[in-house]
Amino acid sequence: MNDINNIQNFYFIGIGGIGMSALARYFNAKGKNVSGYDKTPTPLTKKLEEEGVVVIYKDDIGQIPNAVISDKNSLVVCTPAIPTGHEQFNYFKANNYNLKKRAVVLGMVTQKKFTLAVAGTHGKTTTTAILAHILKETGAKVTAFLGGISEDIQSNLIMQGDEVIVAEADEFDRSFLQLSPNIAAITSMDADHLDIYGENEQLQATFKKFAALIPANGRLFVRNGLPLEGATIGINDNADFSAINIKIENGAYLFDLKTPVDTIRNLQFYLPGKHNLLNAITALAMAIEYGSPTNQLAGALYSFKGVKRRFSYKIKSENFVLIDDYAHHPAEISAVYQAVREMHAGKKVLAVFQPHLFSRTKDFADDFAKSLSKFDQVMLLDIYPARELPVKGVTSAWLLDKINNQNKELVQKENISEKIKGANAEVVVMMGAGDIGEEVEKVKLALQ
Repeated sequence: MNDINNIQNFYFIGIGGIGMSALARYFNAKGKNVSGYDKTPTPLTKKLEEEGVVVIYKDDIGQIPNAVISDKNSLVVCTPAIPTGHEQFNYFKANNYNLKKRAVVLGMVTQKKFTLAVAGTHGKTTTTAILAHILKETGAKVTAFLGGISEDIQSNLIMQGDEVIVAEADEFDRSFLQLSPNIAAITSMDADHLDIYGENEQLQATFKKFAALIPANGRLFVRNGLPLEGATIGINDNADFSAINIKIENGAYLFDLKTPVDTIRNLQFYLPGKHNLLNAITALAMAIEYGSPTNQLAGALYSFKGVKRRFSYKIKSENFVLIDDYAHHPAEISAVYQAVREMHAGKKVLAVFQPHLFSRTKDFADDFAKSLSKFDQVMLLDIYPARELPVKGVTSAWLLDKINNQNKELVQKENISEKIKGANAEVVVMMGAGDIGEEVEKVKLALQ
């Protein structure tokens, strides 16, 4: 069973998830029979169907393809967020099918391949996407599993050969401990997922375990200041890899990259915010370590278009800007604020935020309030529960009360466009990891 190549039928429970769908695409491209279940149709599940994957939207055993049912060697891949009463999951479990978590399957795929992995509570998706793009553009035979949709390829999977794998290493549910990285990066270790870890110390310890997976002849890259041994990444500092001589021109960073051996000059990068510049330096350092030709790095970085819902401009005109961002942690909201102020200095900025998870809202309420208070105006949507049941007293109204800003209000999804129109803001940032991304498209249509 450890040889995944001998398996022909793959069934994904939660196939519409960003990490799950990348694996489904991978096996589909390898000529396997791929099918799966998800709760609701989304643009991503529709894309999978267009690519030939069978997607079922009803938790009904009778709808599972016969090829999966009749083959006891089928591999059933699960997301950690499956509800306990899921009929299909319980059927596979009761009948002793091969059931594996997504992280385990990704670990099996990467096991005997040279692997570059990016971990961190923030920044990992963008860094992974930049790294994969650089390797692809400089001719590496790379397969990459991304935690977001790359704007360059409109997909979360790159398949350009299998000499090297680039993978996003997710700390949720300790998933990244299943990987075997040769080169890795840790972008940040802020407290998060305390519903899983309990204490921040446990989270930090798990990152250290991940770092320990790298072999003696491998390399770890870390943001300058993290309590880990590794090559350091920074901006205008003493880090091993540091951006220097930074200028902003036409919404882009122009900079030089100081490395331990030389300085790579005249790099250009179009994603706003110091957090994104750090992501780019991390990706460049990993690509250099892998052996990407340094004379091709500038061209590869210049052509990177970004990741969907990572500071994505939906409207960008002289008079009005609409930005969509996945930020769902106080540190991420602060990073978005810094980027907006840097790129749109002096403009009136409205933040529309949908909190994600009751547990995260409760754990970081004061920090959320602090980061949101900085904006000129704040609108809060109801908390997006995802996998959780409500927690008594933890509501958006409770969070709103903590925000130190006169211009704040609760809004309902159906009224967002109308409320934004009435706000007269010059820049609107819509943030959150729930279904606010779907609302952004409606707002865009209403405001154009």
